[in-house]
Amino acid sequence: MHISRLLTTSSPRLTSPGQPDKHLAGLAMSIHLRAHAFAANPLRGLAGSASAAAAVSSSAAADALRSLLDGADAAAHHHLSKVLPFRRGRPLTRSSDPPAPSPSSSSPAPPPSWRLAWLPPSRVPGVPSDVFVFLGSHGSDGDGEEAAAYWAVDVSEIEGARFGGAGDGSAFVDLRTLMVAADWRDKDAMGELAIAGHARALLEWHSTAKFCGACGAKAVPTEAGTRKQCSNESCKKRIYPRVDPVVIMLVVDKENDRVLLSRQSRFVPRMWSCLAGFIEPGESLEEAVRRETWEETGIEVGQVIYHSSQPWPVGPNTMPCQLMVGFFAYAKSLEILVDKKELEDAQWHSREDVKRALTFAEYEKAQRSNAAKVNQICKGAERGGQSISAEFSVESEEAAPMFFPGPFAIAHHLISSWAFEGGPKVPSSFSNL
Repeated sequence: MHISRLLTTSSPRLTSPGQPDKHLAGLAMSIHLRAHAFAANPLRGLAGSASAAAAVSSSAAADALRSLLDGADAAAHHHLSKVLPFRRGRPLTRSSDPPAPSPSSSSPAPPPSWRLAWLPPSRVPGVPSDVFVFLGSHGSDGDGEEAAAYWAVDVSEIEGARFGGAGDGSAFVDLRTLMVAADWRDKDAMGELAIAGHARALLEWHSTAKFCGACGAKAVPTEAGTRKQCSNESCKKRIYPRVDPVVIMLVVDKENDRVLLSRQSRFVPRMWSCLAGFIEPGESLEEAVRRETWEETGIEVGQVIYHSSQPWPVGPNTMPCQLMVGFFAYAKSLEILVDKKELEDAQWHSREDVKRALTFAEYEKAQRSNAAKVNQICKGAERGGQSISAEFSVESEEAAPMFFPGPFAIAHHLISSWAFEGGPKVPSSFSNL
């Protein structure tokens, strides 16, 4: 991961020994990720094994899991299956304290780091094998060792199930909190976040897709929980996990070097973001961009250019995984007519205003703060909630005039890409992700 920062102060240094936060407060950040948060899942497809032959099929993994749950060779083969429990959409998580800094070091101590709390199947007793969801395999390096199969299971309604607590340093932590707490420079942490997002999306889909939409009969899991099928012999409809596509666009006024940003009533104070909306049946992505922009702001859009896409499994439970498809959209008209049913406000913002907002918002400080929060939750000392805007403040305690979603959101990368790189240089598909 490459993180480039552009100075907005006259100082020639990026950091100052003993005063890193003060110096970071004067920096505008353009953060380039290898992949968006929740993407690049190391367990999906061939990414989770050295070769196609080493991958564990869902059917083989299901057979092995049933054997382990039945007690067959559990001691010898428990390492071949790993289970991630969820409770009310929250994965079981562990957090470790960072090593103490050297007394001679002037650098601040690194924040705590979190990882998913994988358990052997023996730690999840009494759970039927058909409620486990297969996530993928990983670990074979071609030396003859078998790849491990990874599973998720929802233990919210399982009586007597006891997981987590201050005693073992683990707890069920909200996925949004883990998202903000993940260190963007840590490839393993971002991989764990992607796995947790995939698992939550599948488990939430299972909890809502309980019946066949064609005949109303009960839908039962198949293919190790990655699909469902109608139990009615005369129907047997196959049911696939739900994905809800959403267009998200940064509307650009090229002539006046500014962009259109909006606020929804649910946003915390001073937060602004891109326009977004769901795709309607029979509509292309480009048509959805133009329609949503017109309906919400009265702005007519011409050219639409693709940027990148991001899975978003932290929306409402009824939509277990949205797919955010990002675009730059170039305005053909400039007068704003806000649809108050959809938005609280929409305004044009200059490039300098956008850069200034990116300067004030200390996303690294927010990451460190949330990493410490996860650590406290796992120790059993949960800290009271804090508004998102409270995490973004400058050294002088001066409130940022506005801020944007952090680097975990595609909106951030659309905005910062335009602010520091000017958006796409040619009228074609564009993505640095």
